[in-house]
Amino acid sequence: MVTERAMQVLPVDKAAQTVGKWFSVDDAQIAAILASVRSQLPTTEALLIGKPQAGKSSIVRGLTGVSAEIVGQGFRPHTQSTTRYNYPSSELPLLVFTDTVGLGDIDRDTQSLIQELIGDLEAETTRPRIIILTVKINDFAIDTLRQIAQELRRKYPQIPCLLAVTCLHEVYPFTQTEHPESSSVELVRAFTAIQQAFAGLFERSVAIDFTLPEDGYTPEFYGLETMRETLAELLPEAEARAMSQLLGAGTSAHDEQGDIGNIYRDVARRYILPFSIAAGTVAAIPLPFADLPVLTAIQVSMVGLLGKLYGQTLTRSQAGGVVSAIAGGFVAQLVARQLIKFIPGFGSVISASWAAAYTLALGESACVYFGDLMGGKNPDPQQIQAVMAQAFTSAKEQLS
Repeated sequence: MVTERAMQVLPVDKAAQTVGKWFSVDDAQIAAILASVRSQLPTTEALLIGKPQAGKSSIVRGLTGVSAEIVGQGFRPHTQSTTRYNYPSSELPLLVFTDTVGLGDIDRDTQSLIQELIGDLEAETTRPRIIILTVKINDFAIDTLRQIAQELRRKYPQIPCLLAVTCLHEVYPFTQTEHPESSSVELVRAFTAIQQAFAGLFERSVAIDFTLPEDGYTPEFYGLETMRETLAELLPEAEARAMSQLLGAGTSAHDEQGDIGNIYRDVARRYILPFSIAAGTVAAIPLPFADLPVLTAIQVSMVGLLGKLYGQTLTRSQAGGVVSAIAGGFVAQLVARQLIKFIPGFGSVISASWAAAYTLALGESACVYFGDLMGGKNPDPQQIQAVMAQAFTSAKEQLS
């Protein structure tokens, strides 16, 4: 109602003609925005400790739903003996997997590996952490691995540890291609022996077998749901909810009945909210139009990040074009909200609430836009505008 009156009495149309120039943002603004959003994300770090070929990359692939090729390309050197994979984005990860790569190398000193891992864990962080101790079902040459686990457990007893026993099919009969409904005697014996070997070094254990389609085993990700639930249970309540939602979205990608659009949107919303909060904070500046360059940078950054999540790599100008295309019908209202700031106090409060709702609605609409592209469809402008309007109305009600 206030917006409608403002549009009638203030020079909205004239001001709206200048909006296009605001879609130019600089690197410093982008860096500051990403740092702010990164500090608010519920990012969890998972330290994968195990020998090469123990199934660590398969665990990442199973939990995230990302292809083997992308997972393989995504790991980047972190220290001399570790690599990292940030999911779903390098800039703003929600899960950080650290993989040990030096175990089993006879040329590497065990103590140097331990000190390197300790040095990494000693870095100050507010992120929840979890250790995933990865052992093949038929590997009993585990002295080095056990020594590392003992030292880390002694140094960091507060970090929960999950023992993941992998590659179960390697003890199946040669012709067996389906995982047994009830575990075989040999499988139980081997699993129990590994649990006993690492007794006192883990909170929970799971038996899993994450294979490739060409391997021919059914199901491809045996034990995935149990592992997902166990990881969530080992974390504090708040982080557990965040991880459960994120991993639940990732694992649903393996469900042929799953709605892929909803899967991606669930993950995207974990990004959209911090950007919306940042937009509302910036919009509280009482000077009309003073906040628009930063607001634009926030929104362009958000849309660029959402595009990457959906497999669309955009330049900054392209992201700005998407923002303009999605929110074109809201330009007049945007300008009106800025002009309302001429009303002392009250105007800034309304503008802040509107900016947060507008950014949230823009993010929801961008998910529809990128979802259409990912599905091979041309985005429908009318549908996207309808989503924008509905999301904006809903967000305003939540924030009022």
